[in-house]
Amino acid sequence: MACSRRESILRAARHGLGALVFGFVEASQAKVWRDEYYNIIKSEECVPIGHSVNANIAALNGMMVHDNAEEAMRRGLDGFRFFGYSIAHYAVYDEHRPGRTDLWRRFQTIKADMKDTPGSGSIGRPQSVREHLMGYADIGIDQMIFIQQCGMNKHEHICEALELFATEVMPALKEKEDRRVRRKEEELAPYVERALARKLRRPKLSESDIPSVEAIGVVLERRTGKDYASAGGAYADPTRGGAIPMVSREAFIRSAKGEL
Repeated sequence: MACSRRESILRAARHGLGALVFGFVEASQAKVWRDEYYNIIKSEECVPIGHSVNANIAALNGMMVHDNAEEAMRRGLDGFRFFGYSIAHYAVYDEHRPGRTDLWRRFQTIKADMKDTPGSGSIGRPQSVREHLMGYADIGIDQMIFIQQCGMNKHEHICEALELFATEVMPALKEKEDRRVRRKEEELAPYVERALARKLRRPKLSESDIPSVEAIGVVLERRTGKDYASAGGAYADPTRGGAIPMVSREAFIRSAKGEL
């Protein structure tokens, strides 16, 4: 569940859903939200909306990795700032004229004023990014989602950053992951079992409650009043171009009867 504020994180926990924290926070703030989320997962407030409990919380970071810290910033920081600027434009402050409003040009005039860049700790050298992410792992954040494709960020820079991340950053993070997940699942197992027991179950559907749904072609044939079946064909939408490989009507009828 996408969560843009604290209350939506808590709501996700009450419904037994994973929480994608759509906000850029440092590890100290993420820990507060993480602890509140898991406290609810372990409490009687958790009544799953689905048939399982997905107890996971993910945070969000901008990411660009390079062996040179200044080059990483040059490649990734403007795009990351632009992401925040564009959200402010569309969702908070501004009006937009499609095809006319030039957000990038506007951003260039004020980007120097965007001094605070929370969530940019994964932009830098491999060592600093690794240490930054370890801080989230240590306080129990389950996943980190990266924002990269923003502003004028170049495709080749993104690919290079991903390759460097995979070789220089990820191994240390994955080293203890299996053990961490197993320990978490064992700890949560009794709470999940009790949460699922609290779930109100709908009665099982009887066969008479399950409707048959006609294919759109059958409905349209009936509307035209034409007998396509006796002609060995099928209704064809005259506004549709191209084709999809399909079996003949006769073969399809045989398969429906279990004769193929």
